[in-house]
Amino acid sequence: MTAFSLDPGRTAWCDELYTLARDELRPLAEKGEPGHVNRPLVAALGGLGLLERLLGSGALDLCLMRESLARGCTEAETALALQGLGSGPVRLAGTEAQRARWLPEVSAGRAVAAFALSEPGAGSDAAALALAARPAPDGGWRLTGEKCWISNAPEADFYTVFARTGEGAGARGVTAFLVPADRPGLTGTPLEMLSPHPIGALDFDGVPVSADDVLGEPGRGFRVAMDTLNLFRPSVGAFAVGMARAALDATLEHTADRTAFGAPLKDLQAVSHQVAEMATRTEAARLLVYAAAAAHDAGEPGVPRRAAMAKLYATETAQYVVDAAVQLHGARALRRGHLLEHLYREVRAPRIYEGATEVQRTIIAKELYAIQETPA
Repeated sequence: MTAFSLDPGRTAWCDELYTLARDELRPLAEKGEPGHVNRPLVAALGGLGLLERLLGSGALDLCLMRESLARGCTEAETALALQGLGSGPVRLAGTEAQRARWLPEVSAGRAVAAFALSEPGAGSDAAALALAARPAPDGGWRLTGEKCWISNAPEADFYTVFARTGEGAGARGVTAFLVPADRPGLTGTPLEMLSPHPIGALDFDGVPVSADDVLGEPGRGFRVAMDTLNLFRPSVGAFAVGMARAALDATLEHTADRTAFGAPLKDLQAVSHQVAEMATRTEAARLLVYAAAAAHDAGEPGVPRRAAMAKLYATETAQYVVDAAVQLHGARALRRGHLLEHLYREVRAPRIYEGATEVQRTIIAKELYAIQETPA
């Protein structure tokens, strides 16, 4: 198998996931309350074995799952992805005790996880974290400060939290902690966002943590965060590709059936050429995502650059495709409840989270110049 083709088994699995998302998970999603964790949906993902597969998958399978689910039900895709992101540091750097306590609960869909990195003053510049972990008399720390734009907050059951323990400036001196939601001093507030995802802010008022809560090593938490994001960045691109494919599917059906000026829309050259452009960009984004995922799983060099390219191009492409689909559908696509109205709200956020488009361009350029300056 190459990075650009899938064996028949994987292709059939993707088709099954898409059908499952469309027919079984979407009805559960529609019963959920926007802006809140849909626990029945999370439990269904666990009951179907998708979360268990998520926790044992590499980047390629993660991308396949996210694309296929997003094409059929964006809420199911997001619920699955947030479980993976929130528990990713536990999977990558957790102790045996931490993994035994939380990963089976996540896998079963009984515990909701969250990745708490961003702060009011540290979004794109993640190394500017200010949440303080101050030494406590018992040998542990007390967390004081804020986190913001945290998916699944404040309703998660545990958070992977990145705080400054003081070993150095910038990326140095950041420690990762596993913080159960019931710790004293931890409170949260939901935030109303453009997309219907559960997102909130967290306030830490002397929240106690100990050495048993550290993920990895003290002072090396930023590496835990980056390793997690390097795994998930290509899959954000896969999420975007899934939305682009859903928009393209709807557009093909609409332009074939809709009549204007005495003929189907598809017979108008301006329309057919627009659809061809949408399809070409979507396929290019898809291949770039899978190339990055395959490189990650193979341990090849240049993974941060490839992951950045995949996220950059796929999220920008999805924005273009969904916008073009809305234009070709006309006013009906602007009506609340229409698939494209839903996708239009969903597609904007991925160009910002897990590293905004501008940050991805910075990563790509930095790595390219580093390659150029490396002695032969």
